[in-house]
Amino acid sequence: MAASPGTTPEMAPEAGAGQVEGEHVKPFTPEKAKEIIMSLQQPAIFCNMAFDWPAQHWTVKHLSEVLHGKQIRFRMGMKRTDTVPQFETTCGYVEATLEEFLSWNCDQPTIYGPFRDYDHSKFWAYADYKYFVSLFDDKADIFQDVIWSDFGFPGRNGRESTLWIGSMGAHTPCHLDSYGCNLVFQVQGRKRWHLFPPEDTPFLYPTRIPYEESSVFSKINVVNPDLKRFPQFCKARRHMVTLNPGQVLFVPRHWWHYVESIDPVTVSINSWIELEEDHQARVEEAITRMLVCALKTAEDPHNTRAWLNPTEVEETSHEVNCRYLNRAVSALFDHYRTSKVVEIQALRTNREDMKKEGSDVHNHMEVGQTGGQDLLLGTGKQEAASPFGPDLVPVILGSEELPSERGGIFEGDGKDFVGEGGEHSGKLHCTKRQRMMSKSEDAVVEQISSNSSMAPSQTFISTDDLLDCLVNPQVTRIVAQLLIQGRSLWF
Repeated sequence: MAASPGTTPEMAPEAGAGQVEGEHVKPFTPEKAKEIIMSLQQPAIFCNMAFDWPAQHWTVKHLSEVLHGKQIRFRMGMKRTDTVPQFETTCGYVEATLEEFLSWNCDQPTIYGPFRDYDHSKFWAYADYKYFVSLFDDKADIFQDVIWSDFGFPGRNGRESTLWIGSMGAHTPCHLDSYGCNLVFQVQGRKRWHLFPPEDTPFLYPTRIPYEESSVFSKINVVNPDLKRFPQFCKARRHMVTLNPGQVLFVPRHWWHYVESIDPVTVSINSWIELEEDHQARVEEAITRMLVCALKTAEDPHNTRAWLNPTEVEETSHEVNCRYLNRAVSALFDHYRTSKVVEIQALRTNREDMKKEGSDVHNHMEVGQTGGQDLLLGTGKQEAASPFGPDLVPVILGSEELPSERGGIFEGDGKDFVGEGGEHSGKLHCTKRQRMMSKSEDAVVEQISSNSSMAPSQTFISTDDLLDCLVNPQVTRIVAQLLIQGRSLWF
């Protein structure tokens, strides 16, 4: 069921709860939306958050007028169902305008057009991964049509977004993204999402071939799996939902996803939101790039098509990859050093505030012993409110369709926002940390400041340094086990 254009009066939240646009009220303020995004550990659908975005009118027909005959690269895949994933390295490619795409997609004769070699009944087309910055390089005003600031990210718009245009059957192989979390705005048509949690990674049989930075692919065609070859896949927990126009899907970090277009024409816009964990992930990606390029170019330097994803322009030299790795490590150390100083300074300020308020709290406890005890221990009896409702719908295990927005409030247990020990235990942990830091924070700050002159970011990591880690006996033991397990699948 397609998303309604806005919240009806009877569904509208309290006054001031969201942003007002005419008679419609957005269900979440930017601050609340960001809090949900940064806390939620499962995929969810945001409804009624983009009804006033100019980008909601970005149909393929509209975009064809905006681009004025500009050619776009389409990936061409077969409409078939076999057990092998249709990786991008096995697809054909066509340079065509959106007008030519629409003509081909309507089954009009294409004897002389760019799609002439692709029978519409047998092939699908996908203009995927199109960055706004390069696609609309001479139309910067169009960036403002996408308003990610509504989700609590000020200044983020189309400039940090990617456009996806496909025909029925177009899809991306099942993969996870190494960096960030993902927000996806569905503009035209519907897409079906198959999602698997990070914990199921061993059951998805991950691979880095074909190689694409930040994409870890699955060896499995998740819509038609070969369970004889990949028996562990039966343990994977599939979450499935259909994303309708006007809705925004949140995909948490490291969730696997396979996305397929189920309408004749689909248009989506997405943006990857940077996270704290990305600093280490970039180091891991640099190591992966260095290894893959070194080994595959040594094997056959002239056959990059077999292992390099078309989204990667070219294989990079060992020297370039080494610089890439050092930049990633430098950025990690710079971030760590800066954030550590900021964190310690914040704890110092907090400790001083607590000292000032200490006598007040003590007096309060003497006046009302029971009340004071509740104040210190927190209201453990109260459970965290579920963030879900008619405008935020969780993608649950085994679901296939998004329930109607006009249904009742979806009940939850609040576990998505509270750790194993609950919010209360988290506060106790923070208090303990403050006590530990109060004894040594001055020394740590001094040490970090003095180490700044050493500049860990200037430490050069050589090939030998990397090899020392990669051929560590613990690592080679794991690699040997993985190789044996992989080969045993064939017996």
